[in-house]
Amino acid sequence: QVQLVESGGGLVQAGGSLRLSCAASGRTFSSYAMGWFRQAPGKEREFVAAINWSGVITYYAGSVKGRFTISRDNAKNTVYLQMNSLKPEDTAVYYCAATRLGGTPSGISQYDYWGQGTQVTVSS
Repeated sequence: QVQLVESGGGLVQAGGSLRLSCAASGRTFSSYAMGWFRQAPGKEREFVAAINWSGVITYYAGSVKGRFTISRDNAKNTVYLQMNSLKPEDTAVYYCAATRLGGTPSGISQYDYWGQGTQVTVSS
């Protein structure tokens, strides 16, 4: 199993940048694919980005492609989400998640472990 803790959220102006981190603890962190999801008030949780176990393969939701970058450092047991050109519609609680599945899963039900989330607010 693995425990996940997100950090780096905050309040930023539209057009700004923010970097989220997800610290993981577990014996086999490097064997997990990792993902980022977000949930805005009154909306369902949605997929943002995923990265495979080695970091070679990534996959993004169309709404963030070109603006967000997911990466991982297995030596540090950490996954990152670099967010640039932020928009008010990016405002949400962001969650990191881990799965034993291979590839870059994008479905909520495909993930086994979840962090507590970190708030990202983008002002107009």
